[in-house]
Order: sequence, then structure tokens, then C-alpha cells
Amino acid sequence: MMDTNPLRDAYRTLLDAAATVADSGAPSPVPPVGEWNADQILAHVSLINAATIATVCVVASGANTTYDNRIALDPWTIERVIARAGGNAGLRDRIRAQGDALCTLGGPMLSEAELDTLVPTLLLSDDTLMVDQPMPLRDLVTGLAEVELPGHTKQLLSLLPDGAGAGAGKAATA
Repeated sequence: MMDTNPLRDAYRTLLDAAATVADSGAPSPVPPVGEWNADQILAHVSLINAATIATVCVVASGANTTYDNRIALDPWTIERVIARAGGNAGLRDRIRAQGDALCTLGGPMLSEAELDTLVPTLLLSDDTLMVDQPMPLRDLVTGLAEVELPGHTKQLLSLLPDGAGAGAGKAATA
């Protein structure tokens, strides 16, 4: 069984950062040119979560699957998710629920054999190919806690008026 406490902590930290940015008093934190605003970051995270949940569920069902993050980088899809979630607060609620689901699915529900299932993976970041090879499902889940969520937490904090947590570009961890 995989320890999902680091994942739970990473979600908590991301959501705290998102709330801090939303409550910062700035009308709408504006990112540097070419980077995402807070809603776009959260929509991207929501899309990554949805893809990860889907992948976990397919592996648990005994079927073959792939993991591809390109849809989570698509501007039109990101804007559609923002609108459908109802904006920042809705995105934060969605991410909280998705995090709970992944911590449940990625932990006690999956066997070691399922967590070790190789999933053909395609990961891009800022139009750069990062991964194009099979990865164990467990690495996809732990990658959220170790790379994806902390990177987007820094990205959110960089939107604060004082620049606290100055961070990365639009697809720093994609």
C-alpha cells in the first residue's frame, strides 16, 4: 500500500496557496506575459487530477490505459473548465475533492501489482517533451506530490502582489 500522506499534504499546501492568492485583496493577480493566472493554474491542476483519477480507475479495472497531459495544457479546455467549475472557488472545491479521491484510490484501494503497472506516458511542459515512456502508476501518483503540486503552489504564490514565492512559468511542472 502506498503512503498517500505526502500527496494529501501537497494538496493542502496548494489549496492554502490558492486561497491566499484569492484572498490577497488584489483585484485579479496578473501573471507575467505568457504565464497563467490563478484560475488557469487551478484548471490545469484539475485536468491533471482528472486524468490521473481516470488512469488509476482504468488500472484498477484491469484494463490497459495511457497517460497524456496535453489536454491539460490546452488553453480552450482550461477556459472551459474554469467556466464549468464556476471560477476560482469552484476550482478549489473540485481540486479538494479530487485530492481526496486520489488519496483514497492511490492508497488502500490499489495492490502493489496495480501500483507497479507500467502506463505508457506522454508528459509535456511548456511545449517541451519531458516523458515519453512507460511509467509505473505509482510514479504518476507520487509525481503529483513531489513535482506537480509543489510547482504549481510556487506558481500561485508568485502571483501575490509582493511576489512571495516567486516561481515558474505557465507549465513549470505541467
